[in-house]
Amino acid sequence: MIYPILTAEEAAEFVENGYTIGVSGFTAAGSPKKVPAAIAAKARREHEAGREFKINLFSGASTNDPTDGELSRAQALNFRAPYQSQPELRKHANAGEVHYNDRHLSEIAQEFRYGFYGKMNIAIVEVQSIDDEGNMVLGTSVGCTPTWLQVADRVIIELNEQIPESIHGLHDIYVPLDPPARREIPIYAAHDRAGSPIAHVDPRKVIGVVRTSMPLGKEEAFTPVDETTRRIGENVCAFLINEMKQGRMPKSFLPIQSGVGNIANAVLDALESSNEIPPFEMYTEVVQDSVLKLLESGHCKFASTCSMTFSHDAMMEFFANVDKLHDKLLMRPAEISNNPEVIRRIGVISMNTAIEADLFGNINSSHVGGTRLMNGIGGSGDFTRNAYTSIFMCPSIKKDDCISTIVPMVAHVDHTVHSVDIIVTDQGVADLRFKDPVQCAHEIIEKAAHPVYRPLLREYLRLCEKKGGHVLMNPNIALAFHSALLSDGDMRKVDFAKFMA
Repeated sequence: MIYPILTAEEAAEFVENGYTIGVSGFTAAGSPKKVPAAIAAKARREHEAGREFKINLFSGASTNDPTDGELSRAQALNFRAPYQSQPELRKHANAGEVHYNDRHLSEIAQEFRYGFYGKMNIAIVEVQSIDDEGNMVLGTSVGCTPTWLQVADRVIIELNEQIPESIHGLHDIYVPLDPPARREIPIYAAHDRAGSPIAHVDPRKVIGVVRTSMPLGKEEAFTPVDETTRRIGENVCAFLINEMKQGRMPKSFLPIQSGVGNIANAVLDALESSNEIPPFEMYTEVVQDSVLKLLESGHCKFASTCSMTFSHDAMMEFFANVDKLHDKLLMRPAEISNNPEVIRRIGVISMNTAIEADLFGNINSSHVGGTRLMNGIGGSGDFTRNAYTSIFMCPSIKKDDCISTIVPMVAHVDHTVHSVDIIVTDQGVADLRFKDPVQCAHEIIEKAAHPVYRPLLREYLRLCEKKGGHVLMNPNIALAFHSALLSDGDMRKVDFAKFMA
């Protein structure tokens, strides 16, 4: 190998205060696991010596604790984009100590190529292998790595010896030309290959290789399906079956996108259990453990993704059975897995989770109480706005009934009603299509809201009717549910009269 072999600590010494760093990965899958923690250690030493040390960090999506967690604990992050899921980073972003910019995941790579964020000093990339010509096989995700390899001044390679050679051929590396030279992306079905299984970097950029041997997959398993998420999954499944029966969806079905988490897993479990949903393809940004079961059973014929976000056990199972699964999965760059052009062309059904939804169909998917960042918008907007049918899911109540996820007005808007077709809770399915705003409100109350909160939501509408309008909204009481939660810890204690006095 022509590249110097470095320790993580030696590699970290190339990173200076104020640098902009790009990391591989999309979720913890494929994220670097040694060098970022060494950078955090360097930051601590610099701070102890009284010197400033902070970096700007870009990724494909969220990363892992050795990256976002360690760098946050070391007070080493100045700016972060486009998505995160680490509690430590969340705490610092909410405290205003990290400048966090929540972005659509399909846009961040091209925005960097356009020059919106200045130059990238160093990219840190986990790979399975790299040759002397700079040809490399990536790890268990792609993210924005192909663009980082193009735009970064220099590159540090983490060569993870636990990534098996059988991962060869599972990547589809395609970077579109930038306007005005861009052409159509040649993907016309989820299983189409558009690019190369190999990524490439100019060998002259490579600072060196850090050898690692780090476990793949999430350490903790996903939360098991419970009664609430099971009902949500069954309600989504029933809706899709009815759409086929009504002729609003092809009987051959359409590709689906599913977000991350236990609700998404519950929906996929319901699809697997159904005898009426035909085998389907997925065009999505992540595949979780439940997708592995679908691939093995044949319910999912093919999965196009950006990341294999499996638990550790599921990752080991995948590679143990890779001979059977190798032709059923491709990993693509985020700007392709989440690309609006492709999503619209092939008719993706999008299914994403919400923190809360309001009576008119607006969705908050990123900020609790309108102020506190949870994770971010992620790829939900990429899919929702361009989907054949867009579905949002959430439990109807939380925190021992003290919180209703159906509220008069969301405290933060990520997706407007114009992009939202269906809202599903454990209570049922609210279909917002073919309805005006007031009809949507009644549909959501009766089909999606929990019975405990329906009288309060009806009362809100009644009070708003006095003002009239196409959308029934009274600014004096629109956030009364949230005010009651802040003051009394329980939305059920809302008193509209107090806010209208």
